[in-house]
Amino acid sequence: MIMPPPAPRTTEPAPVPPVFELIEVEQVFPVPKPGRSLLSRETVGLRALDGVRLTINQGASLALVGESGSGKSTLLRVLLGLDAPSGGRALYRARPIRETRARGTHFARDVAMVYQDARGSLDPRMTVGALIAEPLRHFGIVPRSQEAERVAQLLARVGLPQDAAERYPTGLSGGQVRRVAIARALASEPTVLVADEAVSGLDVSTQAQLLTLLRGLQRDMGLTLVFITHDLGVASYLCEEIAIMYLGRIVETGPTDAVLNAPAHPYSAALRAAAPQFFEPLPEPLPGEIPSPLDLPRGCRFSTRCPAAQPDCRQRDPQLGRQGAGRAVACLHPLTTAGAPPIAPPGQDHTARKHRPD
Repeated sequence: MIMPPPAPRTTEPAPVPPVFELIEVEQVFPVPKPGRSLLSRETVGLRALDGVRLTINQGASLALVGESGSGKSTLLRVLLGLDAPSGGRALYRARPIRETRARGTHFARDVAMVYQDARGSLDPRMTVGALIAEPLRHFGIVPRSQEAERVAQLLARVGLPQDAAERYPTGLSGGQVRRVAIARALASEPTVLVADEAVSGLDVSTQAQLLTLLRGLQRDMGLTLVFITHDLGVASYLCEEIAIMYLGRIVETGPTDAVLNAPAHPYSAALRAAAPQFFEPLPEPLPGEIPSPLDLPRGCRFSTRCPAAQPDCRQRDPQLGRQGAGRAVACLHPLTTAGAPPIAPPGQDHTARKHRPD
């Protein structure tokens, strides 16, 4: 009797770990105790990050949004492995970030950074070509004989002419300097691009050009993009996911359009309402200022400024919980607002709003 051949085994591919995963991350800095005498060495803990949970998958584009003092810069330093968290776990592809960074050049090559002060991040004594060739040489991307050709390719990729390689950063415009910084970041052939306010301080037309460039690079190269911004229009245009931070915590996450058009957390709604609406009166600004991390409010941290705060908001501390459709919110009384009109990105024509019906 002839037996049939055994059926081929089907093995499911191993799940790809997230690029970044933060699990209950805390960051506490010792600072002098308020009101202490000049000779006292007493300190208290400033809680810059408190129980942060965040997952960033391969190929994702995430906008990290929040006021100054919300903890975005501290979170960025943890993601880049510059600071070890005081508590919790910060992982890069399932390995501790600090350990991965300390092992060698793999992490430094794989995770590239575009700084807010692009001009300050470039050595003014070096030509543009030398600045872009430096990571090529450091990581051994191409032989020395091919450096000039690769530099020309990177300049073309960011929309700069080949002769820009002979110029110095001091002779470039703000938009051109940002393009050089992006080209230098791409030189190491990274899989992750982290950008801190990379289009702030530019006119809207230049912002629109750079955002289009970044979105095209993220799509064509399959980059994982982490973009820190104060501008909700930028977040809406560039990133598919958003995380809203307030006073050291992430209070809402989810698809960008869903969060911005129908925010569930009152703070997200306040940020959405404060976005400039052309040809419309601006709403009342959010009352008060962000509290000091040295004197955290009791209960919900946003309760001192929240227009919809209830008595229990000042007693119970809400945790980040699922809200459906890939969203999460840290609020005892999530909003159920109807969809709001989309926020227009920089450079988009807003004149259609002028003639809206009353």
